[in-house]
Amino acid sequence: MLDYKLLQALAAVIEQGGFERAAAALGLSQSAVSQRVKLLESRVGAPILLRGSPPAATPAGQRLLNHAQQVRLLERDLQQDLPMVGGEDGPTRLRIALNADSLATWWAPAVADFCAREQLLLDLLTDDQDVVLRRMRAGDVAGCVCATAEPVAGARSMPLGSMRYLAVASPAALGEAANGSVDYRPVLERLPAVVFGPDDRLQHRFLLACGYTEEFRHHLCPSSEGFVRMLSAGLGWGMVPELQIRAQLRSGELREIVPGRHVEVPLYWHCWRHGGRLLEALTRHLAIHGPLLLADGHAA
Repeated sequence: MLDYKLLQALAAVIEQGGFERAAAALGLSQSAVSQRVKLLESRVGAPILLRGSPPAATPAGQRLLNHAQQVRLLERDLQQDLPMVGGEDGPTRLRIALNADSLATWWAPAVADFCAREQLLLDLLTDDQDVVLRRMRAGDVAGCVCATAEPVAGARSMPLGSMRYLAVASPAALGEAANGSVDYRPVLERLPAVVFGPDDRLQHRFLLACGYTEEFRHHLCPSSEGFVRMLSAGLGWGMVPELQIRAQLRSGELREIVPGRHVEVPLYWHCWRHGGRLLEALTRHLAIHGPLLLADGHAA
């Protein structure tokens, strides 16, 4: 049997971003927290922390964090059913991974009321929508939003709808093409793309649909907000969620390169099958509110 005080110390170090803050959160000395983590490593027989700034979990540590989070969720249910059992008071923390564009658009409005009602605190991890599921597979998170329908072992998935991406650039970057007088191909040959990261294939999908198969130059920008700022500044063209740039399209700050042509990216919610009532309630909540917010202005 695992000593859950040791797991609690590991979780606190990761969640608080260091041993000093973890010690303050647990009401222990920094030395005591360090000793608990070392004892857990001794019992596991493998390193569980990369002692950087901030510390990060090793693959073994991620599995332990996953287990600790599941136990925390199930104990929450037990305390509600049997108050005499006792336990920790206060909000519950939940680690969730999602694509950065969801975080920049519909996610916060979808979960705000739920988090307030359920006293839920979120630890959010972001990545490209095509690779977020790696976090679930690694046991790093209890749930995720991604573009993959097939769930990992022990989890289930639920469709949320689709996010519409438009190929846009600033009028200054488009030049004569901003007035619709020039074919888009010279624009794509002249302007570099802005790409979220090495796993971002949206630009490739758009270009292939347009019959453009040549290699293209690109900037890398792993920030949804920074991505839009780069496009508005005229640094290139890129694929952006329609939900994120409604104001820029209305004002003319950004314009579509090929009006009417877009890429639809389906999104799915993944979560553990046995994650307790809180995770189940969040899933039901997202089933209602996620599709409504994603469909804002078009059929999801």
